[in-house]
Amino acid sequence: MTGRRRPLLTRPFPGVISATAAGAVLLSGCGVLPGTTGGSREPVTVMTWAPDRAENINAVKEAGVPAMAQTYARWVNDTGGIDGRELRVVVCDEGDTAIGAERCAREAVEKKVAAVVGSYSRHGQSFMPALEAGGVPYIGGYGASPEEFSSYLSYPVNGGQPALLAGHGRQLGRSCERVSLVRPDSIGGDGMPPLLNNGLLAAGLPASTDIVAPLDATSYDGQATQALRRSGGGCVTAVLGARTETFFDSFRRLEPDGGRVRISSVLGSVSQPLINRTGGRNSPFEGAYVTGWYPDAKSPRWKQMRDVVAEYAFGDNRIDPDDTAVQTTWIAYTALRAAVRAVGDEDVTPGRITAALNRGVEVDTGGLTPTLRWRFGDLVGTSGYPRIVNTKVTFQVVRDGRLTAQRKGFVDVQETLTDAPR
Repeated sequence: MTGRRRPLLTRPFPGVISATAAGAVLLSGCGVLPGTTGGSREPVTVMTWAPDRAENINAVKEAGVPAMAQTYARWVNDTGGIDGRELRVVVCDEGDTAIGAERCAREAVEKKVAAVVGSYSRHGQSFMPALEAGGVPYIGGYGASPEEFSSYLSYPVNGGQPALLAGHGRQLGRSCERVSLVRPDSIGGDGMPPLLNNGLLAAGLPASTDIVAPLDATSYDGQATQALRRSGGGCVTAVLGARTETFFDSFRRLEPDGGRVRISSVLGSVSQPLINRTGGRNSPFEGAYVTGWYPDAKSPRWKQMRDVVAEYAFGDNRIDPDDTAVQTTWIAYTALRAAVRAVGDEDVTPGRITAALNRGVEVDTGGLTPTLRWRFGDLVGTSGYPRIVNTKVTFQVVRDGRLTAQRKGFVDVQETLTDAPR
């Protein structure tokens, strides 16, 4: 173990209404998707959560995540289940709130799901203690919470934002003489410059200029002016999550024709859906450098996922195969499938899933990631990110309105992560 068990929570679980056999019945955004298989083994029930109908205008919304989980279950069950086991998916809307995340985690424990799989939440400090108290593993979260890379019950499929930033420094080090970093004025934002700078310094470049920005601003004219002035004609990178678009709106007013400054970011702050929404080929992100976790969306390695979505999503427009969160859910369920198969003929329980993963189940994702495995020796083991096992990233660039591979294959940033302070 790399973490310490927290004491059991004493507050009662909220009331839960069971789902009917005919379809999904929702309670506070939660429901069950039944499936059908010809197998006789006991079903496997898991949960996937994400903010779906969040009311806060600034909240993240990832409705495609539970939709992808449901689609995966339909596909698996239509093709015989997981070695004859029906896959049942409970979905929960965590609303992009700490209370909602904890509620979903408590329901996962109450329903005795085998694992929480392929979910999205920024509130790991709320959901992870509840999962640890109930012994429920967390497989392949998006990577939006620091706790996903520290909890002994978390099995991440990517390196999260730390790997992206470390890789982004390497990417920019190939073509930028100077870099301005615009990042949140927060505790999480304070950890960004060391990771980015490690990559820059490895390329013989000076450390980035650190520019802090509030996450609730409607304009970033001051930060944009400062970033442009201090970049010295090099690169300006912004990692502000959903506010990255707002920053570059301010920046482009200063440099309406792209000027002499290259812009850049990481996936999660810039995505293909964002590029599409802001004009495609005419998007302000045209030409931007972007560091990602997976192959670009045009890669043939995504063919199986796209085929499954086309056949089993029934026209569900919540699922965008280009969305990194949807892609992460697909990979997470691939990991679940491998773990369930490793359990064999025994009933699939949280403890047996955890034991199978800890013993070294290997997950072949078809080249979407390196082979995944979570034995103690596979962990990067840094004090800040002890649960990371996948330290590979991809370098991409926006060309003709599409995120395209700038460099073939993966780049390993393990050394950069290991050297970076927390």
